[in-house]
Amino acid sequence: MKIAIGSDHGGFLLKDEIMKHLKEKNIDFVDFGCFTTESVDYPDIGQAVGEAVARGEYDKGIICCGTGIGISISANKIPGVRAALCGDCFSAKASREHNDANVLALGERVIGPGLAKMIVDTWLNSEFQGGRHGRRVEKIAKIEEKYRRN
Repeated sequence: MKIAIGSDHGGFLLKDEIMKHLKEKNIDFVDFGCFTTESVDYPDIGQAVGEAVARGEYDKGIICCGTGIGISISANKIPGVRAALCGDCFSAKASREHNDANVLALGERVIGPGLAKMIVDTWLNSEFQGGRHGRRVEKIAKIEEKYRRN
């Protein structure tokens, strides 16, 4: 498994904790930035991670900002990205099993590093169930196609 990971300045410290956690678990990842706590714009990072996942260069993505909201909205603008903002393990599991989420969004100012690591583990270890959920994900893809701009 190869993960694209990124954050703005508001999620930088949480991203750092998650990267250490991924290293301990021998999970490959590439850091798309930012690389300091200097202010950056979350749409740039959400777009970079989202595009890398949508192109199939990475299996999944993890993005962080202060709340997880702005960066997830940005990533979800990329066709093929299903970014889920999760603040608990139940939502993380459901986002994979029911929605085939391929990007996980987390908020540094909302959850602590311990819970974030549990959410990441739950999310990474959950599998898409398909079936009726697959039909629904296909409908999401059709909505994207309808509104895709060239």
